[in-house]
Amino acid sequence: MQTRRRFLGQMALASLAFPAVVRARNLNSKLQVVSVGCDGKGLDDIQEIGSHPRLKFVGFCEVDAHRTARALQRFPGTPTFADFREMYAQLGDGFDAAVVSTPDHMHALPALRAMRLGKHVYLQKPLAHSVAEARLLRLTSERTGVRTQMGNQIHSHMAYRTAVKLIRDGAIGKVLGVHSWLSNEGNGYTKRTTLPPTGPVPAGLSWDLWLGGAPARPYAPEVYHPFNWRDWIDFGNGTLGDFGCHLLDPVFNALQLTAPLSVQAECVGVNAQTWAKAETVTFTFPGTAQTAQPTIPVTWYDGGRQPDLALARMPLGRKLPTNGSLFIGEKGTMVLPHVAPPSLYPEETFGVNLSPGEQARRARRLTDGEKDDRKVAPITYVDSRNHYHDWVDAALGGPETTANFAYAGPLTEAVLLGTIAARCPGEKLVWDAPAMRIPNHATAQAMLSLQYRSGWEIQ
Repeated sequence: MQTRRRFLGQMALASLAFPAVVRARNLNSKLQVVSVGCDGKGLDDIQEIGSHPRLKFVGFCEVDAHRTARALQRFPGTPTFADFREMYAQLGDGFDAAVVSTPDHMHALPALRAMRLGKHVYLQKPLAHSVAEARLLRLTSERTGVRTQMGNQIHSHMAYRTAVKLIRDGAIGKVLGVHSWLSNEGNGYTKRTTLPPTGPVPAGLSWDLWLGGAPARPYAPEVYHPFNWRDWIDFGNGTLGDFGCHLLDPVFNALQLTAPLSVQAECVGVNAQTWAKAETVTFTFPGTAQTAQPTIPVTWYDGGRQPDLALARMPLGRKLPTNGSLFIGEKGTMVLPHVAPPSLYPEETFGVNLSPGEQARRARRLTDGEKDDRKVAPITYVDSRNHYHDWVDAALGGPETTANFAYAGPLTEAVLLGTIAARCPGEKLVWDAPAMRIPNHATAQAMLSLQYRSGWEIQ
């Protein structure tokens, strides 16, 4: 494993090697963009970002030739490549920005190379496959000055923006603790402890390019590519890594959290090959202006686990959402479903929770003279923003994005520390963020960084 001294030394060398910022010719005042990854979430990103009127795609990179068809239907004539390194080299100053939507293990390298060329970057969540990569991505974005955005698009959704405002405005008072959960139990391979049966690589797929910097292993049909890689430690970050940057985003944002002080996990099913099937991960963060105590616990659950329903103070018969977060405050609680409006409890304190549509219908009835004496929870909904277009606008000289790497880097580091804790169940890991060290656990310390295959090293 790479030592911390070696890693920091490489960062110092890399900082001396950054070229002058390169910009494309920006013909017709359009941002010229390439995409690394063209189907699945990559296709979603291409379609959403490509809907901006001042954007032009100039390159698509996909290691599986069969997975460019739908992107080319949407943006015909775009040049295609199998290797992002060749695409970057061939296009040179002919592109301004890169969208990276690949499996987690290949997030950092194409994003870092793009930023070092002075290109703006939109990078899928979680930002990286290791804490060390997340740290380097943040530092590189700061040094190069490019515009960045992590692909946690719900960050800009009305539901999450409204929840953040409610907490910061003190709607439930100072916050005592937070619980976040996802019902998911992985993608079908979390019980596997050995490598699956191998098979021939399909025509059109470059398995070596798909592996990238990950340890070499034989291809296994329908196991890793195109989706189930998330369950495997060498390629993904499990359920917490997959959704932590979504569900924990409003927690970080609302409470303005920094790095955790410690993290501890209890889980079942984790092994040398695949991530845990179910886990409970407790982070302890320094308190902030929004919290009631010097420290605040944030607890993550997945695999069917949830916090105690009684903590929510909801009316009898109500259930917690399938996925979401529960903020416990001095005055009450806020329940925030995943991609749905928040609610305040108890209702005898705050009143009935009405959705935006219900609020609008009630306002019309009152205007028409109807009577409605119900006490209504004081929730003013905040409009959504276009997460994708905000990045394009920023790259074209507009305002900075709100999920840039300065924000997304520390969030990703905390999430990935939780995945390390899950591989060391029952152990309380102390986190020294400035030094990037886990001083009380050598095994966990070694997991902060990765070893890469020859030719794929991150400098």
